[in-house]
Amino acid sequence: MGLRVLHPTDFSEASEIAFVHALKLALVTKGQLHVLHVDPDGTPVRWQGFPGIREALERWGELPPGSSRDAVANLGIDVEKVYAYGRDPVMATADFLQRRPADVIVLATHQRDGLAGWTQPSVAEAIARNVGEVSLFVPAGSAGFVSTATGTIHLQRILIPVDAVPSAQPAIDAAAAMAALAEPSDVTLRVVHVGDDSFPDLDTPTESAGKWERRALSGDVLTALGQEMQEWRPDLLVMTTEGRHGFMDCLRGSTTERVLRGAPCPVLAVSVGNRALGRGALR
Repeated sequence: MGLRVLHPTDFSEASEIAFVHALKLALVTKGQLHVLHVDPDGTPVRWQGFPGIREALERWGELPPGSSRDAVANLGIDVEKVYAYGRDPVMATADFLQRRPADVIVLATHQRDGLAGWTQPSVAEAIARNVGEVSLFVPAGSAGFVSTATGTIHLQRILIPVDAVPSAQPAIDAAAAMAALAEPSDVTLRVVHVGDDSFPDLDTPTESAGKWERRALSGDVLTALGQEMQEWRPDLLVMTTEGRHGFMDCLRGSTTERVLRGAPCPVLAVSVGNRALGRGALR
C-alpha cells in the first residue's frame, strides 16, 4: 500500500514547491494525495487556484499532453483537492486528519528566528506539532530535492542529527527509505552527533542505497549543526522529534523547530514511534 500524503496549501509560490514533493511521494509509492486549502474568510471556492496535478504529470512525462482526469488514476495514484473553511488552519487541518489520516504531511514553511519566532509561530510548525505525523518541511526559497520541471529526485547528501534521546532510529530508517528514491542512487547519508557523550548505538542498514558516514561534533547543538549544514550543504535533513519540553522550549520551540528555521534544505521530521517511512517502506 502506498503512502497517504497530505499537502496543505495557501496557494503561495512556496506551496507550489512543496506540492511537487507531495505529488512525487504519492506517485512513486502509488499512494494517495490530498491537497487541502483552508480558507479563513469563507470566500467562494477557486479551484483554479489549486496546483495543476495533470499539468505537472504531463510536464514530467508521466502523462501525454491533454490527458483526461481519469488518466491520473491510471498511474496508480488517488488524488483529491479539498477546500475547507476554518478560522484556525491548524485545527481545520487536524480535523481533516481525524477523518482522512495521512502518513506524511508536506508543508511549505517560512523560516523565522529570534523574537519573531516566539511571537509569530509558523503555521506549518504548529500543524506538524499538533497532528504528530511524519512531516516534510520545504522552506521558502529552497528548490527542494524534487525538480519542478522534470519530477526527478535529486538526493546526494542526507544529514541525520542524532542523540541518545529521543531515539534516532526512526530517522535513520526514514533516511534510508528516502535514499532509495534518489535518481541516480549515489547518496551519502551522514549521521552527526553533537556533544561530549558517546555516539548513540544505531543500526544503519547495510542494504541501503547509499553510503553511510558518522561524524562527532562538539559545542552548542544549533551552532554545530548550522555550521555543518553551511559547509556540507545537504539536500535533505532528517530528524526524530518528540515535541517540546519545559518553559524555554515553549518559548523558543523544540530543537527540531529551531533547526528547521535555519535549514537551507527540506527537513523531514519523524515522530518517535512512527514507522510510516520505516525501512523498506518506499520500495
